Amino acid sequence: MVLDSAGIGEMPDAAAWGDAGADTLGNILKSRKVNLPNLQNLGLANIRPLTDLPAVENPTGSYGKCTLKSNGKDTTTGHWEMAGIVLSKAFPTFPNGFPARVIDEFVSLSNIPGVLGNVPASGTEIIKVHGEEHVRTGKPIVYTSADSVFQVAAHEEIIPVERLYEICKIARKILDGEDKVGRVIARPFLGDAADNFKRTENRHDYAVPPPPDNLLPQLKDQGLDVVCIGKIASIYDGMGVTEDLIAKNNEQTIDQTINALGAGSRGLIFSNLVDFDMLYGHRRDTEGYAKALEHFDNRLPEILDALNDDDLLIMTADHGNDPTKDGSDHTREYVPLLVYGKNAKVGIDLGIRGSLADIGQTIAENFGVEIADGVSFLVEI
Repeated sequence: MVLDSAGIGEMPDAAAWGDAGADTLGNILKSRKVNLPNLQNLGLANIRPLTDLPAVENPTGSYGKCTLKSNGKDTTTGHWEMAGIVLSKAFPTFPNGFPARVIDEFVSLSNIPGVLGNVPASGTEIIKVHGEEHVRTGKPIVYTSADSVFQVAAHEEIIPVERLYEICKIARKILDGEDKVGRVIARPFLGDAADNFKRTENRHDYAVPPPPDNLLPQLKDQGLDVVCIGKIASIYDGMGVTEDLIAKNNEQTIDQTINALGAGSRGLIFSNLVDFDMLYGHRRDTEGYAKALEHFDNRLPEILDALNDDDLLIMTADHGNDPTKDGSDHTREYVPLLVYGKNAKVGIDLGIRGSLADIGQTIAENFGVEIADGVSFLVEI
C-alpha cells in the first residue's frame, strides 16, 4: 500500500531540489497532536522521533525508511522504483510552460480552438482563473507543475469526459523524445462559476510505458495475480496487470484492498492512497492531511484483520509532499517502510534502505523471481 506522498524527512540532496527542510509526516505531526495509534503500534515512530508520537517498546511490525535512489521525486519515478526501475535521468519538466511546437501540434491534432493557461499551476487554482473563459470558448486548460506532467482540465459539460480522454491520448503521443513527460493527466471538473468549480473523480493518467523487465510482468509471467487498485495500473501503463480495480479516493482504495484480500488471489495486491497527495499535499492543506492520516489509521485494523496467515502487508510512500512548505509540488524525502504479517517477525529495524527497489526485490524473492535493482529484506522478516 502506497500512502501517496507521505515522506518522512528530507534526503541528503533535498536542498539541490529546492526541498531543504521538507518533512511531510514530521511537520504534519508538529502542527497538532495527530492520533495514529495503529501506525504507531506497527512501528511508525520507531523509524525516527516524531512529535507527540512516541516510539513503542514492542512494535507489532518491522520498520525502516527507503531512499529514493532515482533522479526524480514524482509519482512515476517512485512507483517504478518499487518495481525495480531506477531512473538515472529524470523525466523532463517545463517550468515556463510547454513550447509552441508542443502546443501547436496538440491544438492541430486534437482539433480544439486553442488552449488556456500553459503555465505551472495548482490544479484547483487554475480552474478558478481560467474556468469561466474555458466554458465560454471551449478551449481546454493546459498546465504543468514542478513535476513531469502535462495536465488538461476541462468542464465535463463543455468537453465530455470521453472526449477529454481522447485529446489526452493525442497529447501522450505528441510528448515523446525530449518532451516525454512522465504522465499526461485528464482533469475534469464541474460547477457554474469560478468560486464553485470542483474537480471530479474522473481523472485519468496516461503514463510512459515502463521497461518490460520490472516486477509486475515477471509476476504475471509466473502465473501470479497482479491486482492493482487506484491509479497503479495507469502508472505502469497496464503492463503486467491482471486486474485493475477502480478506486477514486482513499476510502474506495481501502475498501477495494479489503475486498481483494478476501478474493483468494495469489501474488501481489498493489494499492495507492491518492488523497494524501492530490487533496492535501498539493493544496497545502496540513489539517486535511492530518485528518486523512487519522482516518486511514482508524481503518487500518480492518486491513490487518483481512490478511490471511501467509499474507504480508508492506506500507510505504513514493515521495514527499510537505503541505507546510510554500508551493504545491512534491518534495525530495525518504519514505517510511512498515511491514506486517501474522507470521512475520516483529520489531525488526530494517534501517535506511538504499532504494525503494528493496520492496520489489523482497516481493520478487518471495515468488522466486528477480528484478534488476534492490536488496531483498525477506530473510530479515
